[in-house]
Amino acid sequence: MLEGFLVIGVVVAVGIVVGRMGLLPDAATETLSRTAFFVASPALLFVTLLRADVARVLSTGLVVTALSAITVCALYVPVGMLRGRPRGETVVGSMASGYLNAGNLGLPIATYALGSAAEIAPALIFQLAVLTPTYTTLLDVVAARRRGERAGLGGALLAPLRNPLLLATAAGLGCNVAGVRPPEGVLEPLELLADLAVPAMLLAFGLSLAHAQRPGRDDDPVCLGAVIVLKNLVHPLLALGLGVAFGLGGPALLTVVVSAALPTAQNVFGYAVRFDTGVPLARDAALLTTLLSVPVLLVAAL
Repeated sequence: MLEGFLVIGVVVAVGIVVGRMGLLPDAATETLSRTAFFVASPALLFVTLLRADVARVLSTGLVVTALSAITVCALYVPVGMLRGRPRGETVVGSMASGYLNAGNLGLPIATYALGSAAEIAPALIFQLAVLTPTYTTLLDVVAARRRGERAGLGGALLAPLRNPLLLATAAGLGCNVAGVRPPEGVLEPLELLADLAVPAMLLAFGLSLAHAQRPGRDDDPVCLGAVIVLKNLVHPLLALGLGVAFGLGGPALLTVVVSAALPTAQNVFGYAVRFDTGVPLARDAALLTTLLSVPVLLVAAL
């Protein structure tokens, strides 16, 4: 578990050092984030879902994971609205409250704490197939309205067709269910691009921290506090309650609780940069929930 945190910390630290030394231009954060969003992340989604064991993922654990994540995401919305925050930032805050770091942190933690990396699959697949396309589509619609584009219902319905993450999700799941495997000449370049997604997001996150103010200084403290409470406390406790209610116990219950206790994913920061909204909130939420998740995860694992 600690090794998983170490891996993330080292790559983020490299980004901070590079940023402090001025080795990359000021636009590097946005460039890396856009590269991850439009190129690397779609490749990662496609490759991951192409190889996923869909039958194994469809379990009671998936139901608990989905319900707990959707609930905490929804709980943030009235906080953002009551505080009068912009719509885009409210979407980012909602995503940060329930979108957990199931990939680059969840996989090693599942390996060491749960016994197998496959245990994180329900959370990972649910986020890739549902939360990611839903939230990026919402951010796309909000960004269009901010630019003065009033496309109405038709534009909102067509927005998913402009979303590379949704298209990659549909393609990966479609090929998986149909039993279609692309030729190696196509799959190998996609795998190479997929390997870029996580390090690009972590480096961009580190670059953003290089000259950032102390966490919380650029945010509404109530909104940032709400994200932290929802992600670090409410989410794992809700998963525990739902797991017991659905009859889970032993390793199955431990899996959903540990998954829910994972911190906000750096992907949220990447999407915030891509759509130019809620960037400080996404950055500070990812940083603080990661630090606070260490004792929560250790308690959950014990």
